[in-house]
Amino acid sequence: MELTTAEKIRIIMKRRGISLTQLAAMTGTTRQNLANKLHRNNFPESELIAIGNALECTFIPMFQLDDTKEKI
Repeated sequence: MELTTAEKIRIIMKRRGISLTQLAAMTGTTRQNLANKLHRNNFPESELIAIGNALECTFIPMFQLDDTKEKI
C-alpha cells in the first residue's frame, strides 16, 4: 500500500526532528492550517515544493503511464 503525501511529510518531519509548528513557520503558514491540510491530505504543488525545501528534500511531481511505466 502506497503512503499518502501527508504520511510521507510526517515521516520526513520525524526523521528531521521538525515539529508541526516549526514546519508551519518555515513555510509561512499557521500550525492549524498545516494540520488541516495534513488531515485532508490536500496540498497544491507550490506548497509541496515549499515543504520539501523546508525539510531539505526535493519534491518531484510526475505521472507514470500504467501500461508502459513511462514517467512523465
